Amino acid sequence: MARLVALVVVCIVLPFSRGIPVKPALEEKTQEYWNQKAKRDLDSALKMEPINHQAKNLILFLGDGMGVSTVTAMRILKGELLNTSGEAATLITDTFPYLALSKTYNVDRRIPDSAGTGTAYHCGVKANAKTVGVSGAAEPSKCSTTFGNEVTSVLHRAKEQGKSVGIVTTTRVQHASPAASYAHSVSRDWYSDADLSKDAIDGGCKDIALQLIENTDIDVILGGGRIYMTPQGTPDPEYPSSTSSKGLRKDNKNLISMWQEKHKSKVAKYVWNKMELDAVDLRTTDYLMGLFEPKDMKYELNRNKTLDPSIVEMTEKAIEILKKNPKGFFLFVEDNGRIDHGHHDTKAKQALTEGVMFDQAIQRALQMIDETETLTVVTADHSHVFTFGGNTYRGTSIFDLTPKLAQDGLPYTGILYGNGPGFSIVNGTRENITTVNYMDKDYMQQAAVQLDSETHGGEDVAIFAKGPMAHLFHGVKEQNYVAHALAYAGCIKPYTECPHRNNSVTIAQANSGLVAVLLSLSYLLGR
Repeated sequence: MARLVALVVVCIVLPFSRGIPVKPALEEKTQEYWNQKAKRDLDSALKMEPINHQAKNLILFLGDGMGVSTVTAMRILKGELLNTSGEAATLITDTFPYLALSKTYNVDRRIPDSAGTGTAYHCGVKANAKTVGVSGAAEPSKCSTTFGNEVTSVLHRAKEQGKSVGIVTTTRVQHASPAASYAHSVSRDWYSDADLSKDAIDGGCKDIALQLIENTDIDVILGGGRIYMTPQGTPDPEYPSSTSSKGLRKDNKNLISMWQEKHKSKVAKYVWNKMELDAVDLRTTDYLMGLFEPKDMKYELNRNKTLDPSIVEMTEKAIEILKKNPKGFFLFVEDNGRIDHGHHDTKAKQALTEGVMFDQAIQRALQMIDETETLTVVTADHSHVFTFGGNTYRGTSIFDLTPKLAQDGLPYTGILYGNGPGFSIVNGTRENITTVNYMDKDYMQQAAVQLDSETHGGEDVAIFAKGPMAHLFHGVKEQNYVAHALAYAGCIKPYTECPHRNNSVTIAQANSGLVAVLLSLSYLLGR
């Protein structure tokens, strides 16, 4: 991590290095290099066989806003930070054997939001934008249409079947993406009861924070969102003098205390900073709730590394607790909620750095689990109008200027946005960005159309899969297929009668059997 920060600092200190070409490695100029590389990949593909048995554990990594262009840019940045060729670098998902595309549209919108998409990949049913955990028959913000249209998530059904379950996010835990795993709400914005409309209150609709502790018995909850959990005016433990960080609840309920009371017969720990999280005895803890900011957690480049855990650390803690259950677990991890926010602000460095951390979290998770027992799926809810081009040379920073000027005689960065707050006209023309530090973490890349917030993109997003039944992810699928494939792989309702259940034997078990056979054979031969 120190190396990552150091390299980012170098990028900021040297802001005006125009795209100077770097000669490719000599080996890349030879036919043999590319032929041998392709042959190795081909040999690997020919040896690939599906793992055709039930998945004991399920991990769904969600990169909020992580479209294909973002994935590619993440890879390049990762390589740069490691001082290697960015284009030839490898994300951990690049090693996953199975890949599919997901069609992300909502029932009512071509360009989706994180609520409707969350309902699709969590619950297996496409929905309207702005709604979570309800079918497309529920109308946005109309409380009365909630009832009878609720749909349940794979996470909820996994818990009903005895698995441990958890959510990890760098946004607020009431954010649309995790909320779709436990809440039923016709408005993604009903974070606390203070956000409910009069119609919602009169109609008996519940806010998302209350549903977090009432609907599903979630074992691990890690992210931001303290402000929605405590009575109005309650000082925040980290920012006690901040009026904007005080509790918001009008019903005078302290949901954190209610959560603790609910689990008083178990070892349940609530923490609000990294030091407290590090002090938790994971061997004896049954339930863990960590809320590390009043609302969303900070960007990785802004993170207080003393008080705020990283996505990698939160993922690690979650798995340590969940994997104790002999029946297995379901874990949902969302990092790129902050990639999404970075893109909305047209701050590409913030967004892509979040992506690099997300990659590290996935890699750490794979180190902690048995890959023959765990289906790991990595996908996105939607894309963004984020692109990079401009005939840039290899070896230059992903954030650098292109080698040629535009027709207006001004330079431009390789990264651009189709719309957003990065739009800027100075004296009747596009801003001359050589007068600003375009390598700064908060620099807003230029946009073609001026908006307060950059919009999502509508193209398909990738699904990467590894582990038991990962071969179910192939081709081009509707986004709601993700939930069905996860449930089928884990023999979770409605797929409890799955034909691959009896095939559930780990490689470790198989190897044990082989060892026993060999020992017996050795004994017989030695007689």
